Amino acid sequence: MLFQRKIDRAFKKLHEESDHPEIDHFAKERRRGKMKMEDPEERRAREALPSREEEMPELEKNDFLAMVIAALLTILPVALGVLLVIALVGYFFLMH
Repeated sequence: MLFQRKIDRAFKKLHEESDHPEIDHFAKERRRGKMKMEDPEERRAREALPSREEEMPELEKNDFLAMVIAALLTILPVALGVLLVIALVGYFFLMH
């Protein structure tokens, strides 16, 4: 990697300033001879997904109705706007 030394220095400084500097979080990677760089966005996405042991909560009595109403409030105005634009374009082409 082009800037590997700079990245290692940044990780070392971050590690020294952390809450638990006595714990070496990168010892396993150093023993292997490489530091695996991980994209923070992928890590957040992976942590956000529920694991197999962790199940999604059950829906309550009116949750489905609330989701349908929220979808209609979101989609219906956009759909009506698109239909209005199509109707106006058709009106101007056919009547004028």
